[in-house]
Amino acid sequence: MNRRAKFASKLALTALTGLCLTTAPSLAQQCGGDFRQFLAGVKQEAVAKGLSANAADKTLAGAQIDRKVLSRDRAQGVFKMTFLDFSKRVISGYRMKNGAANMKKYAAIFQRTEQEYGVPAPVITAFWALETDFGAVQGDFNTVNALATLAHDCRRPELFRPQLIAAIEMVQHGDLDPQRTTGAWAGEIGMVQMLPEDIIKFGKDGNGDGHVRLKQSAEDAILTAGAFIQNLGWRRGEPWLQEVAVPQNLNWAETGLGKTKTGAQWAALGVQPRWGQISGNLPASLLLPQGRKGPAFLAYPNYNIYLEWNQSFIYTTTAAYFATRLAGAPRYTPGNPDPGLNDAQMKQLQTKLQSMGFNVGKIDGILGAGTRAAVQAVQERLGMPADAWPTPALLNRL
Repeated sequence: MNRRAKFASKLALTALTGLCLTTAPSLAQQCGGDFRQFLAGVKQEAVAKGLSANAADKTLAGAQIDRKVLSRDRAQGVFKMTFLDFSKRVISGYRMKNGAANMKKYAAIFQRTEQEYGVPAPVITAFWALETDFGAVQGDFNTVNALATLAHDCRRPELFRPQLIAAIEMVQHGDLDPQRTTGAWAGEIGMVQMLPEDIIKFGKDGNGDGHVRLKQSAEDAILTAGAFIQNLGWRRGEPWLQEVAVPQNLNWAETGLGKTKTGAQWAALGVQPRWGQISGNLPASLLLPQGRKGPAFLAYPNYNIYLEWNQSFIYTTTAAYFATRLAGAPRYTPGNPDPGLNDAQMKQLQTKLQSMGFNVGKIDGILGAGTRAAVQAVQERLGMPADAWPTPALLNRL
């Protein structure tokens, strides 16, 4: 994946008002209208914030509206793969082999990153692999054009205008080339796909050349990712995800994100580790991505940091599991999950749940947090195993 879904979730949650906002009478319009006048307002704001007029001119002089960016923005894809399908697809032998090779190749900077920020090499390496295939696929959208396009567009200027200002600051630092720097359609840059504001705030010079260049320097990308993940709340020396075996007499209604017991309490209920030792004193949620018959994981507090990076449950769980594999865990036991629902069935289920008073959000066929919670509540109400996995049997009962 070559863009930050965390940021994409912000895009989806922002109201699509279509209104042009203003900040102060002295500045040009916040969005819309004549594009060159809009850019003049951005320059004025950047200079007012202490950036040089020269850097603003250098950044904005050749900026253009990119219609492909608008097209991607209007038609954001939806995530409908199951955990087993997605994880098998993205955690390939190639990525496992190259992940191990990169952890060895950059062992010194990974060691420094863990010493300074507490984030282990496998955690960063998994993100590096899933975001850009270790830098091989970083996106081919001109970054300044993408940010200028989305800042000028009146859907979410409050999200993108600050990123365009930050891009000017990167140009001033010599860390972004307005003509040549490319990345994701929504403006993320580099091997771990970070936005300009985050690069300005957390960017680290890992190779000692005096610059932060996440596109070219693996050392910069690794150290910067460590600083960013630490800021999200990473807890040094603690696990993040652990595969477990679960007894079939468990109270499934106690599973899922947001429902925690200590590791010791889960162990007392018969939950057993498939590798390593359960961290008895830490709170943990029992995750069943495809129900009680599929893989099961204990998610410790550090798992929440993955949700800060990317709010897709399937991507998050896959990234966390991938990191455990890079850290030495064996391949998960896939089990034999009950069949799930196809797209039409999922939308039918969401429509029914909504009619029953549950907040499932948009009827989109995606098994998101709201739909999972509603499914679990209905399963419990009907006396079915409340493992939050929607099946044809549940749909038929409704």
